[in-house]
Amino acid sequence: MSKVLVVSDSHGLTKELETIRERHLSDVDLMIHCGDSQLDPDHPALTGYFTVGGNCDFGGFPQELVSNFAGKKFFITHGHRYSVKTSLMNLKYKAEEVGADIVCFGHSHVLGAEVVGGTLFLNPGSIRLPRERIEKTYVILDLNGDKVEMSVFDMEGHKIPKLSHQFVLGKDS
Repeated sequence: MSKVLVVSDSHGLTKELETIRERHLSDVDLMIHCGDSQLDPDHPALTGYFTVGGNCDFGGFPQELVSNFAGKKFFITHGHRYSVKTSLMNLKYKAEEVGADIVCFGHSHVLGAEVVGGTLFLNPGSIRLPRERIEKTYVILDLNGDKVEMSVFDMEGHKIPKLSHQFVLGKDS
């Protein structure tokens, strides 16, 4: 089983990114930042994070990344170029184009996850300015074949059980 930590929209926070990294360094295999860090790409707080640029980021970040990890293809983007605040349709087309199993994005600051057309679309919310909930959140995915267990955490590192969910990739669930 492999674990992936996903965070987004930290908007200038540094200590919090470092705390999350140190808290989970020994139990996750990959760390993703979905953009709007508002930091330089070489900032120490981003060390260890696979990071894309958001609409509030400047200089040096890739706008999107495609990565194979644990037998799954990840597509990572901030989401602003795909109008994710209004619809997942554009992002869905891009996911199909690149053959993604899991799409990680941010931008809306709204925690959410759903399987569409067999692909998991995940927004971890924001650790700075969450919308539609009070908790500042990030997510850890446990990958086990086509099963994905999503655990949602608050900034203190507490798992929020009512927000955890299991998904099956390859079919809508």
